[in-house]
Amino acid sequence: MKSVPRRLAVLRGRQFRLFFTGYAVSLFGSSTASVAVAFAVLDGGGGGSGLGVVMAARIVPVVLLLVLGGAAADRLGPRRTMLGSDALRCATQAATAALLFAGHGGVWALAALMVLWGLGEAVFLPALDALLPRIVPAADLADANALSGIARNGAAVAGPALAGLLTAAAGPGWVLLLDAASYAAGLAALALLHVPPGPAADGSAPGLPAELRDGWGEFRSRRWLWASVLQGCLFNLLVWAPFLVLGPVLAREHLGGAGGWGAVMGAYGAGAVLGGLVLLGRRPGRPLRTVLAVTAGWALPSGALALGGPLPVVMAAAAGAGVTSIVSGSLFATLVQRHVPPHALGRVGGYVTLGAFAFGPVGLALAGPLASAVGARTVLGWGAAWQLASCAAVLALLGRREPATAGPDPGTAPAPDVRTAPVPSGRDGGRGPSDR
Repeated sequence: MKSVPRRLAVLRGRQFRLFFTGYAVSLFGSSTASVAVAFAVLDGGGGGSGLGVVMAARIVPVVLLLVLGGAAADRLGPRRTMLGSDALRCATQAATAALLFAGHGGVWALAALMVLWGLGEAVFLPALDALLPRIVPAADLADANALSGIARNGAAVAGPALAGLLTAAAGPGWVLLLDAASYAAGLAALALLHVPPGPAADGSAPGLPAELRDGWGEFRSRRWLWASVLQGCLFNLLVWAPFLVLGPVLAREHLGGAGGWGAVMGAYGAGAVLGGLVLLGRRPGRPLRTVLAVTAGWALPSGALALGGPLPVVMAAAAGAGVTSIVSGSLFATLVQRHVPPHALGRVGGYVTLGAFAFGPVGLALAGPLASAVGARTVLGWGAAWQLASCAAVLALLGRREPATAGPDPGTAPAPDVRTAPVPSGRDGGRGPSDR
């Protein structure tokens, strides 16, 4: 029992505890919104094509504007950027709820609001990881990232289940109003934070194009970074997108339908939460090699489906992929936060996220036609084989090299230890640098 407080030591800091509370509440709210929006479209007669339009309206701004969101986080400071994002998303969800209550939730009206929601997401995501080094001591960054991952995966499991019940009982408008309230809670928590200023980049502000080039230079100058992102990009294209599309198809045929698929995805979320709990307080001696090695676990669920495994086997494989998700994600985020200059964290984070997920929609679109041509199990089997091969290839490419473990790369400023650093009065969230 004594080890539990030690593993949760990062929560002893008021700044992170305040942020984490608001973040967890807003995560839970936003995890309910997708279910509500989907049924709002379907109940309004939009059908599958209308639902596709509304979903794309949210995703496209995220993909297109991530890098610009990162530039905003570096220029304005992550806290200020996140405040604007939460305010926008709160207003958007409240407006969507009002539209539904008024009976005017047509496809194009909902799509327009989803564009604004996606804009808020694009701004928030690159600012998140840039904020953590400002409010968490460097020694506790891995635990802060692990706890954030636990919150995300816990919300992803519980949120949709609750959303289904609330949507059926009260209607999607009330679920979206709940989501708006959760963003308001996150906004309040951010407003109460006192964030130490980050180190500014050398020289005066050079303008957006030069800032983006500078961020790209920071990204491509680190081979471990771009190689990992390239692997993630191809993983989403060749492995995870086909799994998300073809998994439900095979589940309907062989695993008991929607209930079986729900159990598989529930096992994935449970594995991620368990993996995060195990990761707390642990510091792998070779974090980069650990990240790269555990990515082999992404092959498990696709491989289990390709081999025709029964439901318990597929669930166990999905749980293993969940562990892979949180271990690799938390350690990788910590590496980026420690070894990228604080003044470029937002832009580098934008490139990282964009690179990792840009081809995901392509994989979603191509999985069905490929399965029709060669079979769903063949597509998933090749995806699992690719993941194992790419894991071995990236490990071979990077050898035994690790980024310097003592702190950021030479010439960069260390993240402030907020347990000792004074908090300037009137701090507004940081003008200078600093998510993934």
